[in-house]
Amino acid sequence: MIAAYVTSPGDSSEIKVGQLPDPEPGPREVLVKVSAVTVNHVDTFIRSGAYPTALSYPFVIGRDLVGTVVSSPADRFAPGDRVWCNSLGHDGRQGSFSEYCAVPEERLYRLPDGVSDDAVAVLHTAATAYLGLFEHAGAGYGETIAVFGAAGGVGSAVVQLASTAGLRVVATARAEDAEWCRECGADEVFDYADPDLYRKLPVVDLLWDNAGRHDLLSAVPLLSRGGRIIAMAGMDSKPTLPIGELYTRDASIRGFAISNAGVTALGSAARVVNRGLSTGILRPRIGTRLPLAAAAEAHRLQESGQARGRIVLEV
Repeated sequence: MIAAYVTSPGDSSEIKVGQLPDPEPGPREVLVKVSAVTVNHVDTFIRSGAYPTALSYPFVIGRDLVGTVVSSPADRFAPGDRVWCNSLGHDGRQGSFSEYCAVPEERLYRLPDGVSDDAVAVLHTAATAYLGLFEHAGAGYGETIAVFGAAGGVGSAVVQLASTAGLRVVATARAEDAEWCRECGADEVFDYADPDLYRKLPVVDLLWDNAGRHDLLSAVPLLSRGGRIIAMAGMDSKPTLPIGELYTRDASIRGFAISNAGVTALGSAARVVNRGLSTGILRPRIGTRLPLAAAAEAHRLQESGQARGRIVLEV
């Protein structure tokens, strides 16, 4: 089969595209013919070695896929079923950037009827949004959330899910992305480049910084009593924490990585993702389409920070 893989940690130039042996599914693995994959920031961290995890080389890169079942030991999957996964390429599991994948059955989900391969662009981001909002931060109806970097993959999904759950959403983004944020459900949108941004933002119950800036000196004073900051971006960020203003508000910072989520939490997220795909609540914003052969280019584009919308590769 054709696959995109690395033989050692490194930059995107280490990515090779070529022939690897077809996977041989284990007793609880489903063989899937892959049709579409996408790139996440965490994929670049794992490929580079910045996020240590168990890998076997050659290591097929990638986390997410949409595809079709070829064979399955599980009764709940049959040949021809359209399926998806968002937790490959980590903790000893080979990745998704290949013609065929052997996917653990407990990590595989049916794709709702009528949903296209473009769903691959929201699988990781929407599950991240769900787990951060509801499993980790306990977001509740009527609360106000500020979403920084709201036009990105995770940011858009946070806005979509939070607004649907009855939260008031305040978004920050580039001026040219304001309309997209409103389409996702933002009640107010502020230009993230505005030097007076923090003085214009209202008091919030939750703050989710997808941009990885973590200006806590400015952000913590925005929190209401019991407010929460969701921290899941900025691998190298070392911000100053105004501890006095944090604890006198009964506030907290909740850090989490979806890579640490178990199959039970991922299954809960999958049900929400499928409901959002079926109802149209979750909508992908795809900026670039590439063939699998351009996997290295896709990683370079992701790391450049210049990608507008998600990067989808057709297999």
